[in-house]
Amino acid sequence: MATVLEADSILRGRYEIVRLVGQGGMGAVYRANDLRLDGRVCAIKEILPTLLIDQRGPGVDLGQTIEQFYQEASVLARLDHPNLPKVSDYFSVDGREYLVMDFIEGRDLQEILNEMLRQQKRLSEAQVLLWAAQLLDALEYLHSQDPPVLHRDIKPGNIKITPENRVKLVDFGLVKILQPDDARTVTVVQGRGTVAYTPLEQYGGDTGHTDVRTDIYSVGATLYHLLAGTPPQDAKERFLKSGLLDPLRQLNPDISTRTERAVFQALAMHPDERPPSILALREALFGVESTSKRPTTDLLPPPSWNEIMNRNRALVGLTIALFIVATVISILDF
Repeated sequence: MATVLEADSILRGRYEIVRLVGQGGMGAVYRANDLRLDGRVCAIKEILPTLLIDQRGPGVDLGQTIEQFYQEASVLARLDHPNLPKVSDYFSVDGREYLVMDFIEGRDLQEILNEMLRQQKRLSEAQVLLWAAQLLDALEYLHSQDPPVLHRDIKPGNIKITPENRVKLVDFGLVKILQPDDARTVTVVQGRGTVAYTPLEQYGGDTGHTDVRTDIYSVGATLYHLLAGTPPQDAKERFLKSGLLDPLRQLNPDISTRTERAVFQALAMHPDERPPSILALREALFGVESTSKRPTTDLLPPPSWNEIMNRNRALVGLTIALFIVATVISILDF
């Protein structure tokens, strides 16, 4: 395991390390202060190319690996979407590569789900679908890039909810840039994903063909976990034993048949059996008539009586006026 940066360390004369946020097999993530922009807090992702080369085996060139990192970091830096953290800088120090991005305040969905389970409660379908709508917005944006960008590690722990209840899809550590001439191009920071959320084709590593349907599988697994309270059986086990995946409504009877059907379509073992795009998955979840890219109104809480009165104030006033006129006429006739 590589040594981590000490608190108060300064990177590139600009970024002051505050603390270690997390550490994995290929590097670490830190919280840092931007010394040039007073008050700005950053997340700095550290990647160690030498550890990556050890993981991927012999024959991988270090210089080519670093060059690929810079190429793909520049793609990430051009991304700009409200449901994605903004990548603002990338550089190399002492053989380590760094990505600098927004630090996202809030809790991730794994933490939120764990708290609900401790209280013996469930996340409501309506709330999960409201989060899902924002997640799909982010993925539709990523997949629409030229070339498309895959996330490759979608899971509850990589989806943060800000204090304003905005979804942020974090951890670009496993993104993949799909080149039109080679659909199997693998990024320098590729990983294997997380077992419960990883489709079978992603286990192929450098030789596996992955595309937007890989992310769609991971979305399905994430929604399954949030709605059922338990992750789905992993793809390798399901490949060896068909029918292993527990029905969603068996685990949570409150889930609608439409949501269950959409989640199971996303979790299909073969990519051709999944929705072919984020738009198709959105339509499966929310209905083909939903054009606003948001859940249909039947998933939203009903308006209060005061809201109804305020929205129809003119109509209420007209009704009262007509009632008064009718009353006066009836009295005069009498």
